[in-house]
Amino acid sequence: MKNKKTDERNEDSAAKQIIRSLGLVFGDIGTSPIYTLTVILILTKPTEENIIGVLSLIVWTLTVLVSVEYAWLAMSLGEKGEGGTFVLRGILVRLLKKTRSMVFVTILTFVGISLLVGDGVITPAISILSAVEGILLIPGFKETRQMTLIIIACIIAILLFAFQKKGTDKVAGAFGPLMIVWFCALAVSGILSIIQVPSVWKAVNPYYGIRFIYQNGIAGFFVLSEVILCATGGEALYADMGHLGRKPIIKGWCFVFIALLLSYLGQGAFILKNPGSTWNVLFGMVLNQSVILYVPFLILSIIATVIASQAMISGMFSIVYQGINTRLLPMFKIDYTSPKLRSQIYIGFVNWFLLISVLFIIFQFKESHRLAAAYGLAVTGTMALTGIMMTVIFHLRRERLKTIVSILVTIIDLAFLISNTYKLPHGGYWSIIIALAPLVMMLIYTGGQRRLYRRMRPLPLDVFLESYNQVYHELSRISGTALYFARDPQRIPPYIVHTMFRNNIIYESNIIVSINILDQPFGISSSFKDKLADGLEAFEIRMGYMEIVNIERILQQAGINEKVIFYGLEEISTDKPLWKVFSMFKKLTPPFIQYHDLPLNKLHGVITRVEM
Repeated sequence: MKNKKTDERNEDSAAKQIIRSLGLVFGDIGTSPIYTLTVILILTKPTEENIIGVLSLIVWTLTVLVSVEYAWLAMSLGEKGEGGTFVLRGILVRLLKKTRSMVFVTILTFVGISLLVGDGVITPAISILSAVEGILLIPGFKETRQMTLIIIACIIAILLFAFQKKGTDKVAGAFGPLMIVWFCALAVSGILSIIQVPSVWKAVNPYYGIRFIYQNGIAGFFVLSEVILCATGGEALYADMGHLGRKPIIKGWCFVFIALLLSYLGQGAFILKNPGSTWNVLFGMVLNQSVILYVPFLILSIIATVIASQAMISGMFSIVYQGINTRLLPMFKIDYTSPKLRSQIYIGFVNWFLLISVLFIIFQFKESHRLAAAYGLAVTGTMALTGIMMTVIFHLRRERLKTIVSILVTIIDLAFLISNTYKLPHGGYWSIIIALAPLVMMLIYTGGQRRLYRRMRPLPLDVFLESYNQVYHELSRISGTALYFARDPQRIPPYIVHTMFRNNIIYESNIIVSINILDQPFGISSSFKDKLADGLEAFEIRMGYMEIVNIERILQQAGINEKVIFYGLEEISTDKPLWKVFSMFKKLTPPFIQYHDLPLNKLHGVITRVEM
């Protein structure tokens, strides 16, 4: 009886996880049917041959780039259930073991993160704007000015981003059930159209897609740049794996894939029956089926786009946090929005950067079909980079089947990427410009940190100990424990030297704390290292790059009851514009100690002037 109840609870829990995945993972790819076919038909005449060919390309793009690349290959490379660019980087770092190839891995990581940000800006802009444009099909609203629609879309975006600081854990539970309704609506509307034109099922045969590209030549190849819109958000299957686990996402994808397939085939059937209705195909199809249900469907579509945008924003916070932990990005201020879940974070700088970028993109392009003409370049770049990193990993692990399949998938990714170069003169350059912002930031920050570390000339431990032992035994010591932070206890930063030797501040007990970021997403451990000298110890904290740690609690658990915490602040003096930008980053972001939220009443900053 107990086993039966346990099984029921497990099944119930599994079902809840699948429903949650619909809200957290599939929002972006789930709202693609709103605009994908509409944009493709701007480039293609709605003949039966073309429609079947395009539908075939959509079906097999979803199959190869989402099911094979992400659901099978990428998700097999999870690290303790986590996925994403940083996980691939961590695996490669361990496999390559500090060779020259590490530069290659670092460059791929930089570019991958930057492209995800570029993609993340366009996703809410196109999703919200395309859904709002459905208002034009409501009887009596056909003459609504485009500027009115733009303002409505901007208001929705502003409210969404303004809500972030309050946290989403209270409302996130409703995302999954709402997305179930959305996907069911897509599937049902698709089925109603397919029944009238069942010949669209021919599109399941890849022959029609290949024939379309062959017959249309270079024009058919460039249509791929719009076909990829059906797979935008596919990378979320792997990137968000840590939130829910592999199995719920794969099971959720089976349901989503069927709903998307039925929707796209249904839209194709609607076009074949109504060749003149190529503007806003999904909304036109639903309106044709039921005037009464159209407005509820429109409202549902706007809700779905907001959920898709929310998933993207949360994903951006997570990526930036990982970038901070791995010392690729400045230490932006982080707020924890949930008293129960420390993983619920808010990064103000990222939030407002995304909002300003989204509003700019909406006003710049004004219409969703024009925005779609710029969308896809960052997505295909991300997919190609994922394919390259996966291929190298499978090759180094000697997994032959996966290596071969990964090579083929990467070739397809690169074909989509090349086809998307067609979008560069049509606004595609904006996704590159937006992606350049985080890329330049990472290059300047990491380069500045390396140069700063060299210019500060940390003292080797053996040299430091010669002076420390003399000072410790000659000076009168202050009672209690003092904490100092250093990246490597073997190399003592100048601020510790200044505090102890120049200011003659020395405590009975002095502990140098170092934080070692592991090449794996999770795991926290800490321990005292060998005693360095009388009254001097080293304490090491080891943490995965996705961990959100409470350093104060770790210190308390280790029995450390500090009286004071010293930390270093750098005052950078430079005439070079590049390092002035780096200096600005350092001034605008909280120091290491404040970032980790240590007690303010114990903190004492020591300033070191550095020429760069």
